[in-house]
Amino acid sequence: MRKWVLSGILASEETYLSHLEALLLPMKPLKAAATTSQPVLTQQQIETIFFKVPELYEIHKEFYDGLFPRVQQWSHHQCVGDLFQKLASQLGVYRAFVDNYEVAVETAEKCCQANAQFAEISEVFSSSKSQANRTSRGKPNSLLYKPVDRVTRSTLVLHDLLKHTPVNHPDHSLLQDALRISQNFLSSINEEITPRRQSMTVKKGEVSVSLNYCKSKPVTPLPTVFLCYYFFSVRKSQQYDCKWYIPLADLTFHTLDESENAPNFPLVPDEELDAMKIKISQMKNEIQREKANKGSKVIERLKKKLSEQESMLLLMSPNMAFRVHNRHGKSYVFLISSDYERAEWREIIREQQKKCFKSFSLTSLELQMLTNSCVKLQTVHNIPLTINKEDDESPGLYGFLNVIVHSATGLKQTSNLYCTLEVDSFGYFVNKAKTRVYRDTTEPNWNEEFEIELEGSQTLRILCYEKCYNKTKLTKDDAEITDKIMGKGQIQLEPQALQDKDWQRTVIAMNGIEVKLSMKFTSREFSLKRMPSRKQTGVFGVKIAIVTKRERSKVPYIVRQCVEEIERRGMEEVGIYRVSGVATDIQALKAAFDANNKDVSIMMSEMDVNAIAGTLKLYFRELPAPLFTDEFYPNFAEGIALSDPVAKESCMLNLLLSLPEPNLITFLFLLDHLKRIAEKEHINKMSLHNLATVFGPTLLRPSEKDSKIPTNPTQPITMADSWSLEVMSQVQVLLYFLQLETIPTPDSKRQSILFSTEV
Repeated sequence: MRKWVLSGILASEETYLSHLEALLLPMKPLKAAATTSQPVLTQQQIETIFFKVPELYEIHKEFYDGLFPRVQQWSHHQCVGDLFQKLASQLGVYRAFVDNYEVAVETAEKCCQANAQFAEISEVFSSSKSQANRTSRGKPNSLLYKPVDRVTRSTLVLHDLLKHTPVNHPDHSLLQDALRISQNFLSSINEEITPRRQSMTVKKGEVSVSLNYCKSKPVTPLPTVFLCYYFFSVRKSQQYDCKWYIPLADLTFHTLDESENAPNFPLVPDEELDAMKIKISQMKNEIQREKANKGSKVIERLKKKLSEQESMLLLMSPNMAFRVHNRHGKSYVFLISSDYERAEWREIIREQQKKCFKSFSLTSLELQMLTNSCVKLQTVHNIPLTINKEDDESPGLYGFLNVIVHSATGLKQTSNLYCTLEVDSFGYFVNKAKTRVYRDTTEPNWNEEFEIELEGSQTLRILCYEKCYNKTKLTKDDAEITDKIMGKGQIQLEPQALQDKDWQRTVIAMNGIEVKLSMKFTSREFSLKRMPSRKQTGVFGVKIAIVTKRERSKVPYIVRQCVEEIERRGMEEVGIYRVSGVATDIQALKAAFDANNKDVSIMMSEMDVNAIAGTLKLYFRELPAPLFTDEFYPNFAEGIALSDPVAKESCMLNLLLSLPEPNLITFLFLLDHLKRIAEKEHINKMSLHNLATVFGPTLLRPSEKDSKIPTNPTQPITMADSWSLEVMSQVQVLLYFLQLETIPTPDSKRQSILFSTEV
């Protein structure tokens, strides 16, 4: 590792020396011309522009010439610490260069503008030396920034080398000394340099705002801006280019009217996102198999592909607009993942704006310098990629989390309040539950229980909203959402803490508000296990054929009643079937249907529509056998995996029409209902894919505990990944039928069954 780090330093030094050579190339002819009757530049201008560049070149040439042979003749006992210590001791030359830097840049710019000959020379020397310098074409002053750029890297290089140098190695103390000198030097620059623009000063410890903001300690003075840049890689060389910036003093959020009139952005279809998730799960399984086979080369290739696929999912998943506005008229829109993150962004920006009072403008060179500095200051982004995780990191929880939202305290004034719950899946958060609105209070007592399905989840988020019935009461800053966020918080779902089957009580603090919760977790192994039918009365947990025969109907009464009520008042409910209903309401409806209560329709009309949707899902989940039957489930899983579309359609339709009559008619009835729900997707946000995600496992999950997805028994995969693959297969089966316009029937007998009016 030491040799690898040093090889990288050598390559970097070689590039840096080529930049310094490019700067020095015109210096001699310019000096010679300065003594003639027609000088291009005066002696003073030359000294100012090229101040200390020859000395920097000699220092680094000596360092490179000393390091190169030692790396070439490498051994574990090779010492290089003396070279780094000597290099650190010569940082005083950089101090002189940095102190002169702004004057040098201004002088070079003025000379280019005043002297066409020097401008032509600058263009030639900034683009002719090497391929590395061609990135500076048209930017003659960018080469002058290279030493400033170089000095900020010194501590990073020494940190890397010191990390891989054993404590007992002779180099260790020398490298520590070099690191101490470098850190003191950079700290002194940060503390003592007073920039020309007061608005460009930033204090230590402030937040540097980028698409992934982070807290960091700057080593050079920077302005406080909202900066957007893009990253690209050319032949393993990383490049960063600024797209635009807004000084925080000029940044505002959109007004309500502008927000409402904003155009809709094209979003990636859910099916494409699901296909990415399937690929990710498959790659994870392949990596686990290769680990068992110890195929290191194959693992590295798979990890690279996995990183690319997860990065693509990261870029395409966000779908919620976050708008920022420049007071001078320009506006920008970001797509992010949730209300929680949007609120987090607002808090960060507002906090920074308290410290920013002046506006300013930056030259293109200053902007490029700022971009490069911001990139260096960012230490780590918490991107939810598997490739960033340790092997022993928890894969998250799979199963059901029961959450009781008890109450909230700490509110200053009476409001109409409700809470939403989010959990992560594949690194992205999804809204899973919503309490009722508690009106005109400072101490709401919801005491509502929800059952939330977890898929590799590690975090539970809670957001507390004030219900805004009158949109005109909204402030401009909060115009992007209908209701105002009063507070937000989150809690890590620790497997060890939740393994206990008893309720775990906790308090989440958020912006001065405290919300009391209770949680209980049931693993998927137990929560999704279908139980054999042990009763003949009631409807829950009873075979569908017995229920329809008893009721003398084609479709169970519970299914018809729930569908009718949802179509009456739930078609435009955001997240219908995805957002959990209150558990006590669902249990009350379950008891009423089991007891054949004649007042069940009256009960339903008074309940939240999400509870009715939850009751319908619970009915299918508690069937002793899946609607698609245990017998045919493996065939459906194999049929959906066929690549030939003609063969797939033939297989899937024949399997569907082979289902028992009650199962088939009930499924077709439900299928029509789900398609009607999806027709209102622009309002309820439930696409065919979202509905398939919710109902796929509910309708297809087999009775047996073991997976029915075909796998190679000699190649082990983790339980979590096995569950993921099985669930995705179930989703794909249901999605296939949802996307079919019609389901043809092969014979007259089926025709009469399918189009029977007895429902």
